[in-house]
Amino acid sequence: MKKILVVAVGILFFSIPSLKAQVNPNILNGQELNTITTAVPFLTISPDSRGGAMGDMGVATSADANSQHHNPSKYVFSQNRFGISFSYSPWLRKLVNDINLLYLSTYFKVTENDALSFSLRYFSLGDINFTDNDGNDMGSQKPNEFAIDLGYSRKLIDELSIAITPRFIYSNLTAGQYVEGVETNAGLAGAADVSLFYQQDFGFKSNNKMNSTLRAGLNISNIGNKMSYSSGTLRRDFLPTNLKLGVSYTVQFDEYNSLMAGVECNKLLVPTNPVYQTDSTGHIVYDAANKPIIAAGKDPDVSVAQGIFQSFGDAPAGSKEEFHEVNWAVGLEYCYRDLLFVRAGYFYEHPTKGNRQFITVGAGLHYSIFALDVAYLFTVDQHHPLENTLRFTLSFDLKSFDKQDIKTQGRLNKN
Repeated sequence: MKKILVVAVGILFFSIPSLKAQVNPNILNGQELNTITTAVPFLTISPDSRGGAMGDMGVATSADANSQHHNPSKYVFSQNRFGISFSYSPWLRKLVNDINLLYLSTYFKVTENDALSFSLRYFSLGDINFTDNDGNDMGSQKPNEFAIDLGYSRKLIDELSIAITPRFIYSNLTAGQYVEGVETNAGLAGAADVSLFYQQDFGFKSNNKMNSTLRAGLNISNIGNKMSYSSGTLRRDFLPTNLKLGVSYTVQFDEYNSLMAGVECNKLLVPTNPVYQTDSTGHIVYDAANKPIIAAGKDPDVSVAQGIFQSFGDAPAGSKEEFHEVNWAVGLEYCYRDLLFVRAGYFYEHPTKGNRQFITVGAGLHYSIFALDVAYLFTVDQHHPLENTLRFTLSFDLKSFDKQDIKTQGRLNKN
């Protein structure tokens, strides 16, 4: 299985551009399959248990230590001064047993209106035995990828905040192996996120025993240069630049019980593969410059900036296919006394664009300054690689570094 994985990775990331054009879309129930592929897709995986338990939703939920991935501009709305979180997720356990995603995230509120944040994401593909096309052993390696980012968030007004998050990305998938006779190397890229967050509190009753909070969020993530795995002529792939929009509504029934419901959509801001013109034998037709002739859609070989704007209108099948490229997530979170949390969610991706459809559940136990959260994923299709995915998150929060404040908080928690 691992050898098959290596071959698939090689085809996906290291094929020369002309080979990419020779693959026509497959057909599923009369519809053309046309998934969007990018470099370093691990950046789009929701790493934390809270988001993972609510259908990977998180751009418009309340602030927590893992907001760096979903929406860093939430940090300035945190009721705590400092937080740190560690998440662990065994990945694709239906295929192999040693692929893991690790995530460390932390933040510090400098003032009531400013916050700094940091995260480290590490994705390990485990031990892989490399072989050539004839099956000859080329040695064993441990491919891995990681991303490091530092964010700054600030309130613009009492209800609205903004954040900028620069990121460094490293991807070493082949450990210097040769593909198509060309030596590969680690891919390097720089990127940034731009996000906004809105939070407004309301009171339903004159005695203010029942309150509610409306939240909305936007995050455009991984805006950065294309990534290459060779200094030669091999292709350069887009990063998974992604647009997330979401809204959530929380009702505080009394001092003990609250319920949050939310919905989120996201879309890759990356060019869609066009449909190429073919002859009577099914082969791609090329023009005088030896470029494949596009029958529907637009040329994907464009700059990053052009690719972002082009992604809203380049689907070969028109607006209907563009709508299919939008993924949806809905989630619920019930809270009892800020101590016990129960969560559920659903994620939907159109069958022609990847067909990820899963139900998620999870729970959290928060006591004093510590919290433990767990999430579990059920896939709609049987024998899906993501089936039975688990996520674990351990976090630690402090309202202040002042010793007296910590003692006071401890007494309040006991009471």
